[in-house]
Amino acid sequence: MLARQRQEVILDEVRRTGAVQVGDLVLRLGVSDMTIRRDLDALARRGLVEKVYGGATSVIGRSTDEPGFEAKSVRQLAEKEAIAALAAQQVQPGTAIGLSAGTTTWTMARHLDDVADLTAVTNSVRVADALQRRGRTDRTVVLTGGVRTPSDALVGPVAVQALRSLHLDMVFLGVHGMAPRAGFTTPNLNEGETNRALAEAAGRLVVVADSSKWSTVGISTIVDFDEVDLLISDQGLPAEARQLLGEHLDLELADPEGAEEESVRRGTVEGL
Repeated sequence: MLARQRQEVILDEVRRTGAVQVGDLVLRLGVSDMTIRRDLDALARRGLVEKVYGGATSVIGRSTDEPGFEAKSVRQLAEKEAIAALAAQQVQPGTAIGLSAGTTTWTMARHLDDVADLTAVTNSVRVADALQRRGRTDRTVVLTGGVRTPSDALVGPVAVQALRSLHLDMVFLGVHGMAPRAGFTTPNLNEGETNRALAEAAGRLVVVADSSKWSTVGISTIVDFDEVDLLISDQGLPAEARQLLGEHLDLELADPEGAEEESVRRGTVEGL
């Protein structure tokens, strides 16, 4: 098992139980005590766990906590890959789309290599790089300006001004959290404003968010559930979340194991 895979397992266990012990992880993962301690050191440097004697505990989340891009990139890898692949199927040749900053939208961008005659607008240098990696001559990538956040989004008045003049066929929005009453949120006020401008440019708005985002609340609401046309998540989404979300928007659940996705259309349940 690679270091990133081990660290994802450790993060999942910390989120599930609130704490882990080195000895338990040694037995579970079949590696040395020193290897586990190095993994915990790496996670602690990224602000994902708090090291304690003999193990690590969860970091108590606040509505303004904003993990960096590298920190988020080790989380829910299989889920993000499945969500990204499913989201990419929504994109048709010859369309104009928007992609917000984030590790899920960045993963999605790498699934768009074969889409012809695509125009893409993003406020993320990493997403822009992923869109241009194959050097297609029939592709236009527009990168907004702005101030860079810890999660590598370009935000603020420059980005907002650029986005408010656009009209896009579809926008794919990554989020920090999703919860009843709060809707889809971010921990960065400037990013909230920028993402709202991006959402307002959309003919069809699609949120891409793995199930770990459920019940997480950032300080700034980007959009409410009713403002979103489609949410693409994964099958780890709790039943109560599926029911609630299905009353407001269309929902597709990707399967990281490769099985067919499940769909919830507003007012009806398909495949559940």
